[in-house]
Amino acid sequence: MLLWTRASRVITWTIFAVVVLVVFVAPIATVVIAGFAGSWTGPLPSNLGLNHFGDALSGENLASLSVSIQTAFIAGAIALVLGTWAALSSREAPAPIRRFTDAVFHLPIAVPSVAIGLGLLISFNSKPLLLGGTRWIVIVAHTVLVLAFAFSSVTAALERLDPAYKQAAESLGASPFRVLTRVTLPLLTPALGAAAGLAVALSMGELGATVMVYPATWKTLPVTIFGLSDRGQVFSAAACTTVLLATTLVALTVLGRIRTRAA
Repeated sequence: MLLWTRASRVITWTIFAVVVLVVFVAPIATVVIAGFAGSWTGPLPSNLGLNHFGDALSGENLASLSVSIQTAFIAGAIALVLGTWAALSSREAPAPIRRFTDAVFHLPIAVPSVAIGLGLLISFNSKPLLLGGTRWIVIVAHTVLVLAFAFSSVTAALERLDPAYKQAAESLGASPFRVLTRVTLPLLTPALGAAAGLAVALSMGELGATVMVYPATWKTLPVTIFGLSDRGQVFSAAACTTVLLATTLVALTVLGRIRTRAA
């Protein structure tokens, strides 16, 4: 470390703790507390209860949560497969092709998500690829947005992978498919699990592109939360946000356990 004295380390850790508390912990804690509040006109909330959470777990809000979970896992799975395939394919390609592939796959995160949503809405709003008004345009939008992160995670893992494993398998007569399924992919299991978790988490909270393309029959929970806050129902929106945070945490925990067992 560059901090040699005890006093400098204490000051640094104190500043770090204050920043984390103000930037991360306080906003999330405020949202969670607001979900229990019946009113909040003073320094502290009042009329605490579970009424808003009952609403968040019933009716349209529960349907939106189900839509978010389905969209996140479908889009995450598609993004993981495509991102892994692209990373493996570009690894053996010449440097110009690798740079081009990297630029193409990172393009969606270089532009606003609203632009991605509008582009998809225009592109898939007529036959033969008529996806507008269906759930699939939402899934495609989420897949496009999380694909870059899946591709990056697998690419970074491949860069750290020792080529000696592959060379040893090939020298023993293993076919390319056997090398892929018995050597490369098992060694990539931690990175694949991390990519899947990141894709699901990002999809669960995606709003910008979703607002542009979602049909009334496939509305994700972030869109519902946006609508509640826009109508002034802040406490209901806070309860739905808390449910979304808890669901995302549970999904990441499950994916983490699966990744650990697979590894």
